[in-house]
Amino acid sequence: MNLATIIIPLAATSASAVTVPVIILGSLGLIFGLVLAFASKVFAIKIDERVEQIIASLPGANCGACGQAGCAGYASAIVERGAAINLCAPGGAAAVEKIARIMGQTATAQARKIAAYHCSSGGFNNTKWKYAYQGIESCKSAVNIADGPNLCSWGCVGYNDCQKACQFDAISVDSEGMRHIDPAKCTGCGACVAACPRKLILLVPETKHVIINCSSKAKLPQAKQLCGTEKPCIGCGLCSRKCPVQAITVENNLARIDYAKCIDCGLCATVCPTKSITDSKAGKRLKAEIEAEKCIGCTICAKVCPTQAISGELKQVHKVDKDACIGCETCVAKCPKHAIKMV
Repeated sequence: MNLATIIIPLAATSASAVTVPVIILGSLGLIFGLVLAFASKVFAIKIDERVEQIIASLPGANCGACGQAGCAGYASAIVERGAAINLCAPGGAAAVEKIARIMGQTATAQARKIAAYHCSSGGFNNTKWKYAYQGIESCKSAVNIADGPNLCSWGCVGYNDCQKACQFDAISVDSEGMRHIDPAKCTGCGACVAACPRKLILLVPETKHVIINCSSKAKLPQAKQLCGTEKPCIGCGLCSRKCPVQAITVENNLARIDYAKCIDCGLCATVCPTKSITDSKAGKRLKAEIEAEKCIGCTICAKVCPTQAISGELKQVHKVDKDACIGCETCVAKCPKHAIKMV
C-alpha cells in the first residue's frame, strides 16, 4: 500500500466530517427561521396606526410634561386609554389640533403656562452664605449637606439644576449668576419644576403677570436677615386683605396666589411693603371707559368693580374713576350691552 491510497480515504473522511455538521446547522437555521416567521405572524401585536400618527404630530421632546414616559407613551395613552389630547405643553395648540383630527375630537388647547421663579436671590453677590460648598455642582447635592450652603434654607442654591433640565434653552444665567426665563422659549413642560430640589419654580398662566418672588417661611426680623435681596415675603397679609377677589392666602408666613381666582389687577404688588411681589405689567394696563350711547345704567358694572371705580344712578350713564380703575376688565366681561372698552 502506498502513501496515496492512505491519504485519499483520510481526505474523504475529513470532508465528510465538515460537510455533515454544516448541513445540519443550516437545516436547523432554516427550520428555526420558518418557526420565527410563523410566530411573528400569529403572535404579532397589532399597533393602531393612530399611535404612529400621533407620535409624528408630537415634538419628540420626551419631556414628560404629559405625565407619560415619553411621546410614544403619551400617544399610546391617548389611543388606548383615552388620555386627554391637550397635555403636550411643548406641542401647544398646533399639536392639539393635529391629534384632534386624528382622534376625531374637538381641539381644546390648555391655557399656556410658563415657568416662574419664586425666589429673587441666587446670584453670586445676591445670596448670603453660611459656608463654602465645594462638592458636586448640583443643587440636589448641595441641599443634602447641612441643609444647603445658603443662609436661607428656602432660597435658591444657584447650581442651575433647572437650566440643565431645560431642553428648550429657555433658562439663562447672567454675569451675576441670576437665572432668567425667556417666555418665548419656555414651553411649560415642567422639567425645571421637577429639577429644583427646593420647589422654587412654578408654572404660571402666561396671562398672569403678578409673581411672589419668595418662598421663605421665616418670620420677621429673621426673614430680612436671611434674604440676600432683603425683599422677602414677611407674611404680613396686606396683599391678601387688599386682593379684591380673595386670590391670595398666607400660610406659614408665606403668601401664595391662586391663579384660578386672580384677575391680574396688580393691586397686591402695589401694597407689598417689601416689594417681594412683582408685576411685569405695572403701568401698562389699560383703563375702563364707558361708551355713553350704549350704557343703559343697569349698575352691574358698578356692583362687580373690585375697587368701586364705577359710579352712577340706576338708568343713568355711569362713569369710571380712572385713578381708581386697576384695569382688571371685570366690568367688561359683565356688561350686558358691551358698553365698556379698555383704553
